[in-house]
Amino acid sequence: MTSATTNLVPEPARRIRWADMGPFIALALVVVIGMLLNSSFLTGTNLANVVTRSAFIAIIAVGATFVISSGCLDLSVGSMMAFVTGIMILTMNRLAPDMGANAIIVGAVVGLVVGALCGLLNGLIVTLGKIEPFIVTLGTMGIFRALITWMSDGGSIPIARELRDPYRPVYFGNVLGIPLPVVITLVVVLVGAFVLYRTKFGRRCTAAGSNADVARFSGVSVPRIRTMAYVIQGLCVAIAAICYIPRLGAATPTTGALWELQVITAVVIGGTLLRGGKARIWGTVAGALILEVIANLMVLSNMVSEYLVAAVQGVIIILAMLAHRFIK
Repeated sequence: MTSATTNLVPEPARRIRWADMGPFIALALVVVIGMLLNSSFLTGTNLANVVTRSAFIAIIAVGATFVISSGCLDLSVGSMMAFVTGIMILTMNRLAPDMGANAIIVGAVVGLVVGALCGLLNGLIVTLGKIEPFIVTLGTMGIFRALITWMSDGGSIPIARELRDPYRPVYFGNVLGIPLPVVITLVVVLVGAFVLYRTKFGRRCTAAGSNADVARFSGVSVPRIRTMAYVIQGLCVAIAAICYIPRLGAATPTTGALWELQVITAVVIGGTLLRGGKARIWGTVAGALILEVIANLMVLSNMVSEYLVAAVQGVIIILAMLAHRFIK
């Protein structure tokens, strides 16, 4: 096998190394610390709350794993989340008088389409415009946030009262005792893992991130792969929006604020390289859980103000990048 071909082969998901187990070991340690700090941490209600709240970040982070592994970045996911949520609620409210609860289904489909189009927009500007992903998604982050602020006139867009009860089970319901958002997250993760590890697209995605020139010379359409990764990201944002709406029942200009930080942090501490070429879907899920457990402990223990959650997440992503830099 030539060196060029070797660069195209992603690290196999089948081979388990201690470095790959890092996120899960860290999660276990955080859980143990939680047990020691507060006896209420391991209650069923608190654990269910932690896992359910982490579902939104985990779903979006699955999409971000594809984008980052392909050698790109998306800073617009939080603003995109707010924009998609606003479009969904406006659509459902408009259709509710004629369609009743069926408006929820139409709204969900519209949300998926809008999310995919937002991802497509990011992908096309990055690939066809040949602009750095950081700059492109920084710009669309501002655009999406401005649009939701304009749509809500600086206030909020509440879901119609007659839709609240029919929509409520999507967040507060459960399947065999498992919260529905967790079930949806598991489905998204399983599909994401299959696509990333078992399909040509997944292999080409990590190949594009590992060495775009070698991938291109080997017949891989790097622009197409990266554009599709952004579309997957948009779909994941839309799925998270579908699950999120029943929680607060409204879209506001602050919906999804700083979620891009949490998403990127979850992906990085999960073992995916920020420069691309290596992806760990299950590690990403562990990363999302770690962030939510830490935030939960900050609230329960009163050791650190809950207002410093974003600061702690910032420290975590810096430490994770240092670990990637110095630990092989």
